[in-house]
Amino acid sequence: MEEKKIIDLIDEAIQARENAYVEYSHFSVGAIVVDDKGKHHKGANVENASYGLSNCAERTAIFTAVTNGMKNIDTICIVADTTGPVSPCGACRQVIKEFSAENTRIILANLKKEYKILTMEELLPYGFKL
Repeated sequence: MEEKKIIDLIDEAIQARENAYVEYSHFSVGAIVVDDKGKHHKGANVENASYGLSNCAERTAIFTAVTNGMKNIDTICIVADTTGPVSPCGACRQVIKEFSAENTRIILANLKKEYKILTMEELLPYGFKL
């Protein structure tokens, strides 16, 4: 994937991050899912006073994409205000795995636009999928 497209996705994820509802952690995360048809779906983390009911940006973007007909993730880009590229939680890794394709690209980034591109196997070795 060319550098400009990566930076464009990071910019989209940064914009999605602005909609995060983070009243408790104050840790905003944004995500963009590009589906197998090239459509972009955004997500931000949404917290709740009952913390277990909160939803991460990655899952918000994926669930929105699935609701809009997505079957497979081509690319997912995740951004947060972290020292290095942000890493998704275990629950998000498993949900990404559920909708990943053979060549799914996973871009982990921060607000300084530092990034890493991983494969699903690198993100979740031995992941579970039927």
